[in-house]
Amino acid sequence: MAPAIEVVSEEVILGEGPHWDEQLQCLYYVDIFGQAIHKFVPSTNSHTKVVIEGGPVTLLVPVEGTTDQFLISVGRKLEVVTWDGISKKVSRQEHLLEVETEADVRGNRWNDGKADPVGRLWAGTMGPEPEIGKLEKEKGSLYTLIAKHRVRKHLEKVSIANGLAWNIKLKRMYYIDSPKRTVDQYDYDITKGEIKNCKPIFDLDKHDIPGVPDGMTIDTDGNLWVAVFDGGRLLHINPNTGKLIQTIYFPAKQITACAFGGPNMDVLYVTSAKLVVKGEEQPKPAGALFRVTRTGCRGIPGYKVDLEKLH
Repeated sequence: MAPAIEVVSEEVILGEGPHWDEQLQCLYYVDIFGQAIHKFVPSTNSHTKVVIEGGPVTLLVPVEGTTDQFLISVGRKLEVVTWDGISKKVSRQEHLLEVETEADVRGNRWNDGKADPVGRLWAGTMGPEPEIGKLEKEKGSLYTLIAKHRVRKHLEKVSIANGLAWNIKLKRMYYIDSPKRTVDQYDYDITKGEIKNCKPIFDLDKHDIPGVPDGMTIDTDGNLWVAVFDGGRLLHINPNTGKLIQTIYFPAKQITACAFGGPNMDVLYVTSAKLVVKGEEQPKPAGALFRVTRTGCRGIPGYKVDLEKLH
């Protein structure tokens, strides 16, 4: 049977960063320009959110050992907020750091980020974007958080740091710098938190696919699911062969990210945006959160960031 797609939550400006919390059986995601953290509970069909002051909120990762703390980005800053998932305001907001190494780049901000299998945060920045579609390229970097107030730079000359996924068995990390229009593979040292030997494993140009790769997740078969912004689709890719296994098309053009969830980890939650690009407004259901079933695949719960065991 073909995959089934349904809209499950309200429209946002720029949905991103979906994270399935296995313990609470809920999905968290962000609205970058709405500066909000969202929580969706499928069992009750409830949807709550909290607005964060201070700038675009581009990433969210729950903190290990807690059920109400989240590491988030606010513009160029990383912060830890405490939120009960219901209230209209966070109860605590702790500043960790600001990307000082990029202080000379006016307008830079954090973009996508995730915790790796040992709880180490990987997150990247992107260059100034005075308006959607006009980006200063190669102004960002990719970092790991190595102490509460310190980061380590792994890559520079990044344009838009985006999708991340790991395969522990193969010792690989997959990564997307969107304007490159490729999905890249790195050798990944889980102990040292290091990457090397970049190798493109999928090229959108070679497959004549419109748009740019955005967020990404991995399934239990080791295959990747890549959201295509401005392409209205998810790509299911075998990273070992470079083969495109299947394509799932959506009734929205700006597909941004995806994460597996549900009691059996066989449901794909997909975020989208309704950005006005070159004067073109996106029709409904742009900006919706989608639920995809009948993919025939299962995923891995999102990893939490371990702030007590930083590397």
